[in-house]
Order: sequence, then structure tokens, then C-alpha cells
Amino acid sequence: MRDDDELGREIGGLMDELGRFSAEIRTKLKAQDDRMTRLDRKTARAARPALEAKAEGQPHRAAFGAYLRSGEDEGLRGLGLEGKAMSTTVAADGGYLVDPQTAERVRGVLGSTASLRAVASVVAVDAGSYDVLIDHAEPGAGWAGETAARTETGTPQIDRISIPLHELSALPKASQRLLDDSAFDIEGWLAGRIADTFARSEAAAFVSGDGVDKPTGILSYPQVDDDGWSWGSLGYVATGTDGGFDPAAPVDALIELVYRLGAPYRAGARFVMNSRTAGALRKLKDADGRFLWTDGLSAGEPARLLGYPVLIAEDMPDIGTDACALAFGNFEAGYTIAERPDLRVLRDPFSAKPHVIFYATKRVGGAVSDFAAIKLLKFGIAWCGAGPP
Repeated sequence: MRDDDELGREIGGLMDELGRFSAEIRTKLKAQDDRMTRLDRKTARAARPALEAKAEGQPHRAAFGAYLRSGEDEGLRGLGLEGKAMSTTVAADGGYLVDPQTAERVRGVLGSTASLRAVASVVAVDAGSYDVLIDHAEPGAGWAGETAARTETGTPQIDRISIPLHELSALPKASQRLLDDSAFDIEGWLAGRIADTFARSEAAAFVSGDGVDKPTGILSYPQVDDDGWSWGSLGYVATGTDGGFDPAAPVDALIELVYRLGAPYRAGARFVMNSRTAGALRKLKDADGRFLWTDGLSAGEPARLLGYPVLIAEDMPDIGTDACALAFGNFEAGYTIAERPDLRVLRDPFSAKPHVIFYATKRVGGAVSDFAAIKLLKFGIAWCGAGPP
């Protein structure tokens, strides 16, 4: 009987100890939970401004990134249109305008490439073509006495130059696994690929494009001796030597070219050539042994030839037999580039599995808008160019 009582007391004591231990554990856990709650609230308050800034400042970028990685377009559909130069929207065919930040980066690369875009007149249009009206004929005038009869004089003529917009496209692609990697800079990759393709294609077309589904380049117009120049063609000055300069007077052709351009155009004129032609011209000296070529006096300033800036456009032809390898003129007045300001990107995850194709398109056109503003230097004697001799 005594053993049973002792056993009961021992069990009771054990239960009391377990109860006290359990209460102590609950108290500590509650204190720990309260402490973690207070820390979470402090962290949330400290981080709230940054989260709000991110949500307010980059909704287009986040939605566009989600679309490129997974094809999810709910974020794009939920964005409202804003009255800005570029906005994100959904086209009927499933294409999307790029988000403002990506488009700005692409435009920046295009503007910095060595092509006629850097010196030509660039206009943004919303139609399928851009018309330039040119008045290149002077009105007639005549002298008459006080009482003499007046005769009718000539009326100025206006020409319309239509610049159609053509579609420029690029199809870069990447694997879905690469797109799924959150550390991958999808905007940088896409902008770089599209910018590189578009810049090289545009630069070539502005120089030698034939106008068939692409801009008309300056070297695709009829080219005639400047003594017989007429509107609709580009006048050239010949060096007098087949494939090079006249050994006896190499500078004379350049001086003749400069002063064949009208005085109103010379104020904003410049030379356009490729690197090989520039290398040959850099060696030329005048009669006193001074180089005709001078480097820019400060960073970013172009080199000068005979005092006029030089644009290095690699798509210009090399010096050769009857090659029109050098152009001189006021290209802002003489060449116009018309383009739509939007860039469209369509995501295609089906055509090239397991890759995702990004079909990017842009519409751009270019043409000579003032035939009197550009002159060419022909390295030869005979006729060169796209028109009749």
C-alpha cells in the first residue's frame, strides 16, 4: 500500500514538472513570436518607400519582361495608355510596342552609328509615306520703262518628292532556358541585337539602296557631269585620272568639288567617305607641304578636310575605276529620312522550339530631297553611276 502511494506521488510530481516546463516553453515562444512581429513591422516600414518607387516607376518594364520570358501578357493588357512620346499597348495582331526604356536604348544606338542618319534630316511620320515639297525654280522678272507694257514672266514650279516607308525587320532568338534565368538581361540583349541589325541595314540602304522595299540611297540616283547637271540627278566632278587623283595636282579636284556646291549649302556641308578613302586623303598635301586633313581639336569633334567636317560611312565605295567614292554636300537639306517612331516586337515560342523568336519590325524610308545639295567626286574620266552618261 505504501509503494502505491509513493508511486502516485512521484507521478504527480513528474506531471507538475512537465506542466511547468510546458508553460515556460509557451512563454518563451510567445516572447520570440512578439519579437519577430516587431522586427517584421520595422523592416516593412523601412522598405516601403523603395517598394512604392519600384511599383510606380517601372510597371512597363516589369510587364514587358514578363511577356518576353514567359509570354504572359496580362500585365501589358492591364496597363493604361499615357500621353507620352512612346507608350505600351497591345496590337490586334499580337504585336507589342516596346517599353519606353528599351526603345530609347535602341534609338540611342541608331543615332550614334556612322551612317547618313547622323547628318541627314530625320522626321517621324504616322502615315505610309512622307512628301517633301521643293521649290527649285526661280520666278521670272524683267525690266520695263515707266509707261512700257508689262509682259508675263515665268511662274515658279513646285516638285513633290514622296518618300515611302519600308519595313525593316530582325529575328533574333534565344533558348527558353536562357529566358527563364532571372539573372539574364533580356532588355539589354534584345536592344543590342535589334540595334546592331537595324543600324547596319539602314546605313547600307541610305548609301546604295535601290528603292525596292528599302530606302533609295544617294548613289542610286542618276549621276551626271556637273557641267550638265539638272534636277533629278546628282552632279559629279571627275579627278581626271582613272581610279585615283591627278598626280600633278591631286588637290585641284577636291577644291573644284567644294566650289561646285552652291554657297547657301556650303555653310552646313561635310564630306562623306569610308575609312580607306579617308586614309588616302589624309596623306594629301597642298603646294606648301601642309596636310589637307586636320584632326578634331577636342574629343568628339569630327576631323576636317579643307576645313569641312568629315563623316566616315563604311558603306561608301572604295577608290577605284570610275567609283564615286566621296560625297560632299549639305545632307540635312539634301537627304531626308522618314520613319515611324514605334518599334514592334512579336514573341514567337512555337516556330523554332526550344528557342523563342523575337520578330521586331520598324518602318523607315529615305530619299534625296534636294538634288542641288549633294555633289560627288568620281575617280576617273568616264561616266559613273546609276543614270545615263
